[in-house]
Amino acid sequence: MAKPTAKPRPVPKPTPVTQPFWDGARDGRLMLQYDLAARKYQFWPRANSVHTGRRNLRWKEASGRGTLHSYTVTHVPTAGFEHRTPYLVGLVELDEGVRIIANLNGVGEDDVEIGMRVRVDWEELGDGSPYYAFVPDTGADG
Repeated sequence: MAKPTAKPRPVPKPTPVTQPFWDGARDGRLMLQYDLAARKYQFWPRANSVHTGRRNLRWKEASGRGTLHSYTVTHVPTAGFEHRTPYLVGLVELDEGVRIIANLNGVGEDDVEIGMRVRVDWEELGDGSPYYAFVPDTGADG
């Protein structure tokens, strides 16, 4: 059975709240909001802290490394992913303590394991925008 024709992936539309995240992505840096009072990170970007409700958030660069908490094999794709099926989507617990959902690249169904170490990697969307994904962390930077 032939794979469907690829459609363009949706392109993020930054808002004033999310703009620092996308600016960091453009530089290859995974940026997270950090609550100064709670001394905790949060993801996805919001105007207020999920920990205290305050607007005292600062942006900090994350390590980009974490542990695969869960995953799924996607057979029915969302728009722009038709040519990639089946593909893996994982729930990654970053070393900073937040969980983030993203594509898992560089690993197949037979090799993926819950508990494996992963690191952020950047995919380029059709318009050149960077988008985060995760790949196995072999310990080498890069």
